[in-house]
Order: sequence, then C-alpha cells, then structure tokens
Amino acid sequence: MKVLFIEDDRMNRRVVKDMLDVAGVEMIEADSAETGIGMLDDAAIDMLLVDLRMPGMDGITAIRHIRARDDATGRLPIIVVTADAGPDLRDRCLDAGADDVLFKPVAMEALFEAMGRLMGRDGGVIA
Repeated sequence: MKVLFIEDDRMNRRVVKDMLDVAGVEMIEADSAETGIGMLDDAAIDMLLVDLRMPGMDGITAIRHIRARDDATGRLPIIVVTADAGPDLRDRCLDAGADDVLFKPVAMEALFEAMGRLMGRDGGVIA
C-alpha cells in the first residue's frame, strides 16, 4: 500500500511516516497541496492523507481539486489530518470530499482503524 501525505510540517510528516512504517505502508510526502496534486499522476497512490492549513492552497481546496478529477485518482480515499478544530470542521471536510477526519496528535490506532476501514479491511486494522 502506498500513501501520499500532503503536509507542510516536516515533523508531522515524520511522525506519521514512523507510524506507517510499523504497518509496512509506504509513504511518500508532499510539503504543499500544489506539489501533492502534481504527484498524483506520477505515482501509484492508494490513499491520501491531507493537512488543512498549508501555505498556498489549503487542504479543503486541494480535496475539491482531487475530487473534481474524473479518473480513478478522483476517487482515492482521503483522510484529513488536522490540528484545526471547530464545530463544523468535520462536516466541511466531508462536504469537500474527505472520507474521514483525524485530529492531531494522531493516535496510531485511530490512523490504522480509519485506513483499514476505508480500504475495506476486516476489523479496520492495516498491519
């Protein structure tokens, strides 16, 4: 399985990469939404993890761009990984096309459960 994590903070990318390494999941990284969107045509991605607050294009706009595609990439599972909060944040992410929302700091168990569920794995476990 290959995951693209679109996140501007290097430390956040490192933490998630360490978690995914435990499960044998390959993670590639993009430090901006524009870079991540550009990588979608060059790599066989199975899932996207997307931060919301990034310089330039934000995560919600990036998700809308991805969902607007009419190829298989437009239907990839997308999990928002964010430190943002707010009463309607989850709904705004889902309305934009995200499949799930996780809040930082992300627990490994929650990440694996969400990924497993979206990939159709029994019990929601990736590893």
